[in-house]
Amino acid sequence: MDERTKQLLTLGREHYTRGEFDKAEHYFQQVLERHVSAADVYNMLGVIFHDRGQFEEAQAAFEEALAINPSYTEAALNLAVAYNDLGRYEEAKRVYRGALSQGNKAAGGVTPFVRGKIANMHADVAQAYADAGMVSEAMHELRKAVLLCPTFADLRLRLANLYREAGDLEAAAYELDEALKVKPLYVPAQIALGVVRFSLGEVPTAIKCWERVLELDPQNRAAHMYLRMVQSAPPSVPPAAR
Repeated sequence: MDERTKQLLTLGREHYTRGEFDKAEHYFQQVLERHVSAADVYNMLGVIFHDRGQFEEAQAAFEEALAINPSYTEAALNLAVAYNDLGRYEEAKRVYRGALSQGNKAAGGVTPFVRGKIANMHADVAQAYADAGMVSEAMHELRKAVLLCPTFADLRLRLANLYREAGDLEAAAYELDEALKVKPLYVPAQIALGVVRFSLGEVPTAIKCWERVLELDPQNRAAHMYLRMVQSAPPSVPPAAR
């Protein structure tokens, strides 16, 4: 790599670190125009595209990073997040499993404890974004958390609630279904799934969800309330999640 290319890369990294993505992209594109095969440049461009909501462009950039370096775990995790954003859930799972496998092959691997700790850190950042009204950013952080720890049902519930608030009911239903696969007795997810199914117009399925809640917790007030409401309210009026 010649000195000018190194300079462009350094400037791009500096702007990227400061969150000045437009300026960073300008320098990264110049690096690529010089026919430099740099996996990390494609990964950073992918993050920039994803931040703008350009999910297909982000996907392409992350895929290019992995084509250059198949062991690039960060790019693989980012690609899994992009696939999730595009509704390509099975591909997201496949890429995540591959990233996890690569991580475990590395010296020392990544222990479940460390993954859980990092996942909870992402969840804390997500809450901060949500509190600030930055829902898209909150969802992005929770998706990272779920990809790290897909068996953490509470994280999937939180992500599902954000999807529901954003109007993406199918994605919300998917996360809740996955949460209940790993934790079938998780009452909050069962209640939330009933709300989502009701909002999708699947009233009989919603009723089954809330009846299942009462099997697990006969005194559950939310389930009783929703069932009474379904019996008396028009189906076009979805309940608010509790």
